[in-house]
Amino acid sequence: MFFRAAWSLVLKKAAPGPRWMHSPGSAAHSEQKMPPYSNYHAQRSYPMPDEPFCTELNAEQQALKEKEKGNWTQLSHAEKVALYRLQFHETFAEMNRRSNEWKTVMGCVFFFFGFTALLIWWQRVYVFPKKPITLTDEWKAQQLQRILDMKGNPVQGLASRWDYEKKEWKK
Repeated sequence: MFFRAAWSLVLKKAAPGPRWMHSPGSAAHSEQKMPPYSNYHAQRSYPMPDEPFCTELNAEQQALKEKEKGNWTQLSHAEKVALYRLQFHETFAEMNRRSNEWKTVMGCVFFFFGFTALLIWWQRVYVFPKKPITLTDEWKAQQLQRILDMKGNPVQGLASRWDYEKKEWKK
């Protein structure tokens, strides 16, 4: 018992390991973002993200942000669009435009249909045995003639529908 308690103290004071690196106070769980990444997330259902799209601005963009604080009538259309692009990644029209993902999905579906058909054909040719003789049309005709000759089930079966005098099916 004492050994376990002492060992747990040793582990707590040991050098940084995987547990220490992912503890709640570490950088992995801090609220700061790494520079190339941001928490920007915009969708049609949530069009106003919590933070702007561009968080790191160059000198030209910072000058534009300063100009934004003034009168908006002095801004050109291109500057207004540039300001919009600093705040948002896409417009609603760009968010709503159709994607060509359906072509990829349908291509994959048809590819797997073709592969499955090829696999089934290969199995029928090389894996499955030949059809048994009892499934041929000649055999089935002979079997039907044998049932009729034996007059099997003459009340409600096949023999009741066969005309033995004319040798044809009853109408």
